[in-house]
Amino acid sequence: MRGVFGFQRLRLKLWRRCTLLLFLCWAACCLLGSTFLFLVHRSVFSERCTDEKSHRILARLCLDYSKGALTGDLCEDLCVAQKLVYKQCLYYDRGKKVIQADWKGQPVILKSKKEIFSSYQRLRLLDEMETQDVPETELLLMVALEVKNVLGLELSNTTMGPLWTRKRSLHWKAQVASMWSLLQQEEYIYFSLLQDFSKHVLRVIGSCGHFYAVEYLTAGHAWHKTIFPLEDAVGISFTGTKSKVKAITDIALSFLDMVNHFDNDFSHRLHLCDIKPENFAIRNDLTVVAIDVDMAFFEPKMRDILEQNCTEDEDCNFFDCFSKCDLRIRKCGAERANSNLQVICDKIFRHWFSPNFRRPTISFPLQLQLQKAVHECAKPGPKDLTQHQQMSLHSLSELYHLLQASQRELQKADG
Repeated sequence: MRGVFGFQRLRLKLWRRCTLLLFLCWAACCLLGSTFLFLVHRSVFSERCTDEKSHRILARLCLDYSKGALTGDLCEDLCVAQKLVYKQCLYYDRGKKVIQADWKGQPVILKSKKEIFSSYQRLRLLDEMETQDVPETELLLMVALEVKNVLGLELSNTTMGPLWTRKRSLHWKAQVASMWSLLQQEEYIYFSLLQDFSKHVLRVIGSCGHFYAVEYLTAGHAWHKTIFPLEDAVGISFTGTKSKVKAITDIALSFLDMVNHFDNDFSHRLHLCDIKPENFAIRNDLTVVAIDVDMAFFEPKMRDILEQNCTEDEDCNFFDCFSKCDLRIRKCGAERANSNLQVICDKIFRHWFSPNFRRPTISFPLQLQLQKAVHECAKPGPKDLTQHQQMSLHSLSELYHLLQASQRELQKADG
């Protein structure tokens, strides 16, 4: 009998231990799962990105407008005529607010780096004297200095048209205050300055106080099979394999156009330091557009950022923009060691041009050539920066050639 009772007690102990172990495993899995979901879908769990919060922010904006503290060409439509109507909150992080709205039947995006107008640094000149008495040359000089401070660029008066309003109205003080809040937002300056020179940046539609509106485009997603949801972006059916392959080929060529454009068509090279599908979108004609340029820098600013103390090369990495550590002086080089093209090949083109993404409408030898070219393009370059630049130019030329060859094969297949 003792043996029976002893066996039962032993079995009970084992059952309790197994139950405890299973419970601990279940709790750990739940914790890991919740953490993963929180990181991937922060906006779902964040109470800050809500309709209620967004309505309060826009109501505060309209209250400041009614008091004459701020103004803008969209304030009347937003606050009085109700032609600019809130739809949903898309993003909220560290004060940056991104809202989808409807403007005269068209979707637009409202953006601001901070949610409250008074959070922006106030222009002291507004308190020291009547704005109407301030010479325009002095205001233009302040605009130029602010742009140099934000972007590291020196602009002439003739290139500041998109940033400056010359019409002095009864609400001139509010105009200047609103302009000053917008000039403290890097993205607004980029989009405003470049929209007349580049098809690869978002078009600014207007503003109200510190909020500015840009065109609405469907962003890419790393989890999407084609990265960009073609049906949503283009508005026509892309169910056929041939149509998808043709679209991806055209989008890839537009990426190359953008790289070449940002490298060569401005007074300074424009570096993109946060390259991922979510920061790009496509228009109906499949043109690639940079929709988030918070981490974009022209060459002078890029050099200032990269040049810092170091003990190894990893200390010289600034997101997607890398430099090399000179161990003799323990200083990072001011010149970027990788390129926009290399990161795009690594983070975007690899997804399209891999053995897992077969294209029966393109000849197998050409597919292999594309895969090899993308693989070579994505590899870290040599330490010699001159040699790295030459290799980058070679990759750009080779990818252009192969993608254009793909276009020709697709056209023959249609014929």
